[in-house]
Amino acid sequence: MAPKTAKQIEAELAASRSRLAGTIDELAFRAQPKEIAKRQTESARLALTDATRTADGDLRQDRVAMGLGGVGAFMLLVGLAKRLRS
Repeated sequence: MAPKTAKQIEAELAASRSRLAGTIDELAFRAQPKEIAKRQTESARLALTDATRTADGDLRQDRVAMGLGGVGAFMLLVGLAKRLRS
């Protein structure tokens, strides 16, 4: 294998710099709080959809009812705790 010329080495370095700059730009974009919040919101929305919908897209009424019941029970406990404190 023949040794690389200075021009070949410079070209490889320039290509590496370009790839590194692109990677840094992508990481900086992903680290922006607005983008993080957007990804988290999308993730939460998909998790809620998966938990409350069937594969066909129909509403899973049993899970929705359990969730609403849980929220209601929590609200009741919070109300009772406030009443006991006062």
